Amino acid sequence: MKAPRENRTAAPIRVLLIAPSLKIMGGHSVQAAEILTGFRAEPSARIDFLPIDQSLPWPLRWIRSVKFLRTVVNAAWFTAKLTWRIRRFDVVHVFAASNSAFLWAPAPTLILGRLFGVPTVLNYHDGRAEGHLSRWRTAKPLIRLAARVVTPSAYLVDVFARFGLKAQAVSNIVDVARYRYRERFPLAPVFLHNRAMEPLYNVECTVRAFEIIQRRYPHAALTFAHTGHLRPHLERLVRDLGLEHVRFAGLVPQDRMPQLYDEADIFITSTNIDNMPLSILESYASGVPVIATRAGGILHISTHEETALLVDCDDHQAIAAAACRLLEDPELALRIARNARAQCVRYQWSAIRELWLDVYRSAISASSSNRA
Repeated sequence: MKAPRENRTAAPIRVLLIAPSLKIMGGHSVQAAEILTGFRAEPSARIDFLPIDQSLPWPLRWIRSVKFLRTVVNAAWFTAKLTWRIRRFDVVHVFAASNSAFLWAPAPTLILGRLFGVPTVLNYHDGRAEGHLSRWRTAKPLIRLAARVVTPSAYLVDVFARFGLKAQAVSNIVDVARYRYRERFPLAPVFLHNRAMEPLYNVECTVRAFEIIQRRYPHAALTFAHTGHLRPHLERLVRDLGLEHVRFAGLVPQDRMPQLYDEADIFITSTNIDNMPLSILESYASGVPVIATRAGGILHISTHEETALLVDCDDHQAIAAAACRLLEDPELALRIARNARAQCVRYQWSAIRELWLDVYRSAISASSSNRA
């Protein structure tokens, strides 16, 4: 005889998480790793991982050296593996970026989820969403296949709403235990920039700001902890401007990033488009005062003169002035760093865990209702 419903323990939700692995260094892979780690100790969910960057069978590995063919074959191999596995799960959680990247994993996941009756949670992490939704005719019909759309910030929730799409915000996660918090008093002119060297992040603006800073502080140092298509251009610019003490560290593994934050005294991001940059949260956790542009979702995690100094986009002079202000007003810098660290409690796993469980439950419930 079955036990009464109220006395039975609910079975764990079976979740398939789809995202880049840590071999592809970036915010998506880091957030996926945080969710995996959190839920593997969670009895309410049983989570498995399917990386977007699949390893090809050894007879096909030569394809990795052929750029376009590599992309097509990787996408086909990923789709084949997903087709084989998807029906074993109650819900699929897929990370998504904008434009063509949306087609390689999110699109087939949404289509297969609908085909096999497995609800999909679309976790959209890209500040370029407005352009994607405006220019790609396939975007809205595909996104509507999701049982739930989740973004890291209210900023993207508003963007989706303008296109008639409902989304909800679940913040990024920062594990403060991985970062050494220290108070810098006074600050040294040691700067860190940890954004991809792509046009939307406007890294050149940081270089030009540093030129002004170094005129005032000749021993100032700047580390770039990323790479991208614009790296050769930025290296030439540094040489042309005669800047010293500038280091291009390239792609830095996530387990080495805490050391770079610990070595820095000020973090700069001069992006023109953004969502909820994890690098700002990591700076908060490390006690590194932040200078950031008023771009996209940054305004939802940073408050001017409380948790960061905010400047207008594409204004290198304002960035330089903000840096000098922090260096010359150690009380302000310390207050900002302390306030920012206090904000981290809302981005820890203990605060995010139940939000994801609610998303999964509501996605399953919505899918069941639709089938009924």
